[in-house]
Amino acid sequence: MRWFVFLMSVTLAAGLVACGGQEMSDDEYAERMAKEHKEDSPVPGASSLEGAPKTEVESETVTYAAVDGAEIQGYLARPKNAAGPLPGIIVIHEWWGLNDNIRKMADLLAGEGYTALAVDLYNGKVADAPEKAQEYMQAAMQNAVNGEDNLKQAYAYLEGEHNAPKVGTIGWCFGGGWSLATALIMPDKVDASVVYYGRLVTDVAKLEPLNVPILGIFGAEDQGIPLDMVKEFEKALASLDKDASIHIYEGADHAFANPSGTHYEREAAQDAWNKTLAFLAKHLKG
Repeated sequence: MRWFVFLMSVTLAAGLVACGGQEMSDDEYAERMAKEHKEDSPVPGASSLEGAPKTEVESETVTYAAVDGAEIQGYLARPKNAAGPLPGIIVIHEWWGLNDNIRKMADLLAGEGYTALAVDLYNGKVADAPEKAQEYMQAAMQNAVNGEDNLKQAYAYLEGEHNAPKVGTIGWCFGGGWSLATALIMPDKVDASVVYYGRLVTDVAKLEPLNVPILGIFGAEDQGIPLDMVKEFEKALASLDKDASIHIYEGADHAFANPSGTHYEREAAQDAWNKTLAFLAKHLKG
């Protein structure tokens, strides 16, 4: 597989997708995601990044929030027998929901020395087909206030219950957009944010509050978040002099870093993961 990386130091933050200077509606975004995932489906039993956590981890299901009268459960992973508080990471699922792939990603992050909380923005629903994923994602987008509340409580849980000295966010696809959104919702609390092919915004006024280092990972063949949209960031955000890096992988499609999907590109995904770990270590452990 031929691929290469363009690296640009820019700033980005989450919101509506920019399209030719305009912002894309929720419905249009959902349609784009449906097209990207039309022939896709979660692969049962797939191993995230084909590896295991560096150190033994322990995990459990925890109640970390109460949103609109309903308790929200997530997946918490930490290094086994960890001594003292660890940096926390809010792990945000793709449009499929909080499935085994996302739990494995939380395990991998825990193995790197973090308290990783995989949140649930679908309140227990998990999709195994694109049609259901689109339904769940659209329902969540229609009630974005609940999503914001969910993530604020996830932050408070890591900070309060686990004494996390720093907290970062990471998300893929639908979760990538929410990772960016969290950086804007809590610009003076979140310490680092990783965005894998998530929704973008080019409105300078919306980006101005951003005070969080951002790592953005994108595929050049992604038509849900196409390259020209990513380039819109460069124009809008370079003027703000924000702290962010965007990596674009040629030949990679949307969801290329998901080994449980059918768009997986192993070489690009491994490189992106190495960059992710270095970025998180710099900003959460430094």
